[in-house]
Amino acid sequence: MSPPRTRGTALRHRLAELRGPDVPAKALDARALAALAANPGCARRAILDGAGVDKAALASALGSPSAFGQSQFALTRGNAFEAKVKADGGAELLRLVHEKLDRSAEPPADARVPDLTATGPRGRTARTELELREAAAHPGAWTLLDHPMLALDVAGSPAFLEPDAVVVHPDGSWTVVEIKSFPLLDGSADPAKVGAAARQAAVYVLALEEVAARLGAEPEPASGTEGASARTLEGSGTAVPSAPAEAPGTRSDQAGAPAPRVRHRILLVCPRDFSNLPAASAVDIRKQRAVTARQLARLTRIEDIAGALPEGTCFSPELPAEELTAAVESVPATYAPECLSACELAFHCRTRSRQEGAVTSLGRPVRAELGGLTTVEEVLAAARGEAGDPDDPAVAALRRAAALRAEALEAACR
Repeated sequence: MSPPRTRGTALRHRLAELRGPDVPAKALDARALAALAANPGCARRAILDGAGVDKAALASALGSPSAFGQSQFALTRGNAFEAKVKADGGAELLRLVHEKLDRSAEPPADARVPDLTATGPRGRTARTELELREAAAHPGAWTLLDHPMLALDVAGSPAFLEPDAVVVHPDGSWTVVEIKSFPLLDGSADPAKVGAAARQAAVYVLALEEVAARLGAEPEPASGTEGASARTLEGSGTAVPSAPAEAPGTRSDQAGAPAPRVRHRILLVCPRDFSNLPAASAVDIRKQRAVTARQLARLTRIEDIAGALPEGTCFSPELPAEELTAAVESVPATYAPECLSACELAFHCRTRSRQEGAVTSLGRPVRAELGGLTTVEEVLAAARGEAGDPDDPAVAALRRAAALRAEALEAACR
């Protein structure tokens, strides 16, 4: 008799069923997570991302392929630039961190660049946390973590995130580094691209803060390790002392080390002007971090969304078009024009939104001004005086606008 499933195992099994048999999960990266946080009311995107569904393949199967994404040329150029920035043990990258964020510290020399290799995302996450713990235990030196792996709980499901780099300063604080291929022209860059990078970095900062809280909750090791139990990191042969499980942000009854500080100014590294030489700018992401944290907290738990779906629901692109469309439509979506630059299913959702006459297709500001009027037909009926409460400010404004329009057209016809 097989053992009963735990809550986490049952959820993973349910998400695998939604994804489809033998369909590998698509990792949820920080860019997708930032887009999800920007639209927390969209249950459709939350469940699809949580289940690891390939939304690009899903959109193609629905007949509404996505039209955005990074070109292969841009990926190749970005990888080449990142390799240049991190060459020679990250000497240039650490110089930029020292120059832009920590001039009071000793210049970086002989920095630690630990190997973060491990099997699977959970193994890499454990290896990253181990190296951050080691760096915190040996202050006074610079440490560069190249492509660490972090975990962040998103609506009850873990998301594994991979920043370009994390730097540990001599004072023990941590900085997220974002390396982008768009240029810094005369010291400034495209505000929209910088904003997107800041929102992406905010996700990494939130994940790092969870790691810092756990390290701060651990008791300081007693002198000597005889008799200490140990655990082995998944995918590596490194054994580390086992620590009692505690909620993040709590303190042990024993003396605990202070939690490392995660800096809220990240380093954005881009090519200078039209060259391939790196330039950097310190970006304050406190606003983006606060917004992202608030929006992620508003997300409906994935297990609640999955529990409300009809039995047998599956989002595999291999299904017949009608069955797949019915499965997607069984999950409510919250479409807005901003989705066109952030979600592979945006064209499908826009078509449905227009067919239903939803005012959200006109944009969030318009939707906010219209109050309880949710469709274009309701708006037009209210403006013509055929429906709506006259005491409703939105209805009154629509009727006033309709009257002004009628006066203008009458005057133009004279």
